[in-house]
Amino acid sequence: MSTAPPRDGAAPARRALIELRRLTVRYGNVDALARLNATFRAGEITCVLGENGSGKTTLVAVLSGLRRHDDGSLLLDGEPMRFRSPRQARAAGIATVWPDLAVAPLLSVWRNFFLGAEPTRGVWPLRRLDLDRARDATVRAMARVGVPDVDPDAPASALQAGERQSLAIARALHFGARALIVDEPTTPMTMARQTLFGQAVLAARGQGLAIVMVTNNPRYAHLIGDRFLLLAGGQVAGNLTRDDVDADMLTALMAGGEELSTLTATLTALHPELGER
Repeated sequence: MSTAPPRDGAAPARRALIELRRLTVRYGNVDALARLNATFRAGEITCVLGENGSGKTTLVAVLSGLRRHDDGSLLLDGEPMRFRSPRQARAAGIATVWPDLAVAPLLSVWRNFFLGAEPTRGVWPLRRLDLDRARDATVRAMARVGVPDVDPDAPASALQAGERQSLAIARALHFGARALIVDEPTTPMTMARQTLFGQAVLAARGQGLAIVMVTNNPRYAHLIGDRFLLLAGGQVAGNLTRDDVDADMLTALMAGGEELSTLTATLTALHPELGER
């Protein structure tokens, strides 16, 4: 069973940071996402769950700038967006942590942390790298997400599963990301590494980022998430909170079927606003 650090304290005010309104993505004649409504709030972890083919990968592609939507709207802080590249998404403050995060293994941890944005000092033509500042910033940023005492000069190949994702999250925080898209690592991790990864995600949540975490592990999702967006066939099959479901029910709902349909209909009848999210 997966474990993660305990949830610590109340989240910051949860304003709507990313909104999807009737968002549709087509591949040929197939709707990978069909009129999808969803809201991702600052200081909140939304776990996106669903079977293969449910639309999770397409959702990540749209939010990260890999794929433009065909219809509907993507709003960031109320402003319509249509990202043409991952660079545009990053510039807008949306950082993505990919499942099999690649690093330059022979480069140092601090080099991987800055990735071309290394701090400098002096003026041209005497400008040079500020190595002390780069190393110190890397150490402090990693400690901020629960990885203390990292050696910034060690090769990135020394980082283990979980630590690489923590490095990406630390970098996103350092460079001012407002939202974090986390496509859960597919590489098996020990409970200690899952805990480390969870600490980094919770640290980002604590800094007020909107977290969108794609996962296939409902128990881990219930442990770490505030809201659960269940997808099926490119549509919202459930939009639930921790108060709506326990871990066992969320696990059962992952299979879809009658239980999910019944719960969705009941909750939507009781809370009509769920259907608009």
